[in-house]
Amino acid sequence: MKVSENTSVAMPIKNMIGIVVAVSMGIFAYTELTSRLTSLETSRELFSSDLLKKSEQVPTDQEQFMLLEHMASQIEELENEMQGMRNNTVNLNRAMEDIKNIETNIENMKDKIRNNGSHQ
Repeated sequence: MKVSENTSVAMPIKNMIGIVVAVSMGIFAYTELTSRLTSLETSRELFSSDLLKKSEQVPTDQEQFMLLEHMASQIEELENEMQGMRNNTVNLNRAMEDIKNIETNIENMKDKIRNNGSHQ
Protein backbone atom coordinates (compact mmCIF):
# COMPACT_ATOMS: atom_id res chain seq x y z
CA MET A 1 0.00 0.00 0.00
CA LYS A 2 1.36 3.36 -1.05
CA VAL A 3 0.47 6.48 0.91
CA SER A 4 0.84 9.84 -0.79
CA GLU A 5 -0.87 13.16 -0.80
CA ASN A 6 -3.30 11.90 -3.39
CA THR A 7 -4.34 8.89 -1.27
CA SER A 8 -7.95 9.22 -0.24
CA VAL A 9 -9.39 7.93 3.01
CA ALA A 10 -13.01 7.08 3.08
CA MET A 11 -14.57 7.58 6.50
CA PRO A 12 -18.16 8.18 7.46
CA ILE A 13 -18.92 11.74 8.69
CA LYS A 14 -20.37 10.30 11.91
CA ASN A 15 -17.02 8.76 12.85
CA MET A 16 -15.12 11.92 11.89
CA ILE A 17 -17.37 14.11 14.05
CA GLY A 18 -16.98 11.60 16.90
CA ILE A 19 -13.18 11.78 16.66
CA VAL A 20 -13.20 15.62 16.55
CA VAL A 21 -15.56 15.79 19.56
CA ALA A 22 -13.46 13.28 21.51
CA VAL A 23 -10.23 15.18 20.79
CA SER A 24 -11.80 18.54 21.70
CA MET A 25 -13.21 17.08 24.94
CA GLY A 26 -9.77 15.68 25.78
CA ILE A 27 -8.13 19.07 25.18
CA PHE A 28 -10.81 20.84 27.26
CA ALA A 29 -10.41 18.35 30.13
CA TYR A 30 -6.63 18.71 30.03
CA THR A 31 -6.77 22.53 30.19
CA GLU A 32 -9.31 22.45 33.03
CA LEU A 33 -7.18 19.97 34.96
CA THR A 34 -3.99 22.00 34.57
CA SER A 35 -5.87 25.18 35.48
CA ARG A 36 -7.21 23.58 38.64
CA LEU A 37 -3.79 22.21 39.61
CA THR A 38 -2.20 25.62 39.08
CA SER A 39 -4.89 27.26 41.21
CA LEU A 40 -4.41 24.75 44.03
CA GLU A 41 -0.63 25.09 43.95
CA THR A 42 -0.90 28.87 44.04
CA SER A 43 -3.27 28.84 47.00
CA ARG A 44 -1.03 26.35 48.83
CA GLU A 45 2.00 28.55 48.25
CA LEU A 46 0.13 31.65 49.44
CA PHE A 47 -1.11 29.81 52.53
CA SER A 48 2.42 28.60 53.33
CA SER A 49 3.81 32.06 52.79
CA ASP A 50 1.19 33.67 55.06
CA LEU A 51 1.76 31.03 57.72
CA LEU A 52 5.51 31.58 57.67
CA LYS A 53 5.09 35.35 57.86
CA LYS A 54 2.77 35.04 60.84
CA SER A 55 5.10 32.69 62.64
CA GLU A 56 8.07 35.01 62.22
CA GLN A 57 7.64 37.55 64.99
CA VAL A 58 10.05 40.34 65.53
CA PRO A 59 11.65 40.18 69.01
CA THR A 60 10.13 43.60 69.71
CA ASP A 61 6.64 42.20 69.13
CA GLN A 62 7.34 39.24 71.41
CA GLU A 63 8.59 41.59 74.12
CA GLN A 64 5.50 43.77 73.78
CA PHE A 65 3.22 40.74 74.09
CA MET A 66 5.08 39.65 77.22
CA LEU A 67 4.79 43.13 78.70
CA LEU A 68 1.07 43.25 77.95
CA GLU A 69 0.52 39.89 79.64
CA HIS A 70 2.55 41.01 82.67
CA MET A 71 0.65 44.28 82.92
CA ALA A 72 -2.70 42.49 82.63
CA SER A 73 -1.79 40.20 85.54
CA GLN A 74 -0.68 43.20 87.61
CA ILE A 75 -3.95 45.00 86.90
CA GLU A 76 -5.89 41.95 88.08
CA GLU A 77 -3.84 41.86 91.29
CA LEU A 78 -4.44 45.58 91.86
CA GLU A 79 -8.18 45.17 91.36
CA ASN A 80 -8.27 42.35 93.91
CA GLU A 81 -6.23 44.44 96.34
CA MET A 82 -8.52 47.45 95.89
CA GLN A 83 -11.56 45.32 96.65
CA GLY A 84 -9.85 44.14 99.82
CA MET A 85 -9.01 47.74 100.73
CA ARG A 86 -12.66 48.73 100.43
CA ASN A 87 -13.50 46.11 103.02
CA ASN A 88 -10.57 47.26 105.17
CA THR A 89 -11.79 50.87 105.05
CA VAL A 90 -15.20 49.83 106.36
CA ASN A 91 -13.56 47.74 109.08
CA LEU A 92 -11.19 50.58 110.04
CA ASN A 93 -14.05 53.07 110.29
CA ARG A 94 -15.95 50.68 112.54
CA ALA A 95 -12.82 50.10 114.66
CA MET A 96 -12.29 53.88 115.03
CA GLU A 97 -15.88 54.28 116.24
CA ASP A 98 -15.39 51.44 118.70
CA ILE A 99 -12.13 53.00 119.98
CA LYS A 100 -13.88 56.37 120.50
CA ASN A 101 -16.64 54.62 122.43
CA ILE A 102 -14.06 52.78 124.53
CA GLU A 103 -12.19 56.06 125.22
CA THR A 104 -15.37 57.77 126.37
CA ASN A 105 -16.23 54.76 128.54
CA ILE A 106 -12.73 54.79 130.07
CA GLU A 107 -12.98 58.54 130.78
CA ASN A 108 -16.38 58.02 132.38
CA MET A 109 -14.96 55.21 134.54
CA LYS A 110 -11.99 57.39 135.53
CA ASP A 111 -14.35 60.19 136.50
CA LYS A 112 -16.44 57.79 138.60
CA ILE A 113 -13.32 56.43 140.30
CA ARG A 114 -12.08 59.95 141.07
CA ASN A 115 -15.48 60.92 142.37
CA ASN A 116 -15.58 57.85 144.61
CA GLY A 117 -12.16 58.66 146.05
CA SER A 118 -13.08 62.26 146.84
CA HIS A 119 -16.29 61.43 148.72
CA GLN A 120 -14.55 59.41 151.38
